[in-house]
Amino acid sequence: MDRSFVVQLNDYRITTAEILYWMPDHTHILQSYVWQNLDLAPRFPNLSKFLDFWNRNLEGKLHRVRVASTQLIKPAEFGFANGLYHLH
Repeated sequence: MDRSFVVQLNDYRITTAEILYWMPDHTHILQSYVWQNLDLAPRFPNLSKFLDFWNRNLEGKLHRVRVASTQLIKPAEFGFANGLYHLH
């Protein structure tokens, strides 16, 4: 069985973080970086680990991190039709 499928069953979600940071050589310019991985909401241990790595090893100082997260595996959704359509 695929590992990513198993962790999704254990409440992991696809998590996207938009990271804005100051460029090291041009400290008045913001740069954007997008990080995406499966992570466990609401604590986000994988994202926290990545941001800790960033602070320790990279020169670009973090300005802002925006996080979005959603489940990929969830109950089926359906809606009622507004009309009846006939096809020939």
